[in-house]
Amino acid sequence: MEPNTYTIDIHATETQIVGKLDTVKIKSLLGIDFPVAEVRMYPGAIKHIKRNHPGDIEAYGHLIPDTIANPDYIGQHPKEPNSVELVKAVTPHLLLAIKLDPSGYLYLSTFYQLDNAVEKVKKRLKSGRLVPYK
Repeated sequence: MEPNTYTIDIHATETQIVGKLDTVKIKSLLGIDFPVAEVRMYPGAIKHIKRNHPGDIEAYGHLIPDTIANPDYIGQHPKEPNSVELVKAVTPHLLLAIKLDPSGYLYLSTFYQLDNAVEKVKKRLKSGRLVPYK
């Protein structure tokens, strides 16, 4: 995988490419076969994150490209078959959700601090919802 050269503009009014998934590794870990690797972030996603998770994108948005390239855990929400959840174990733990649009592109749908993260990660690892990425 190429070096991480993506940056985030949390004030963007245009769609931006915020990272690239390692689709081969995701397929081997989760069995999900994404047809593309580039992840887009729309201005609507930024508005959603600012509205529903105040302060998170301002404080941690710069970590989005690294979270996409180097998550600590990866999994899938049971009700979202064409999606992937990436968890970065920093203080606080951050969860980033990426979905596959039916027309064939990946987009960042949300990004936030995972409340009660240590317990949630343990529980999700035990249930198999998350697996270590390394």
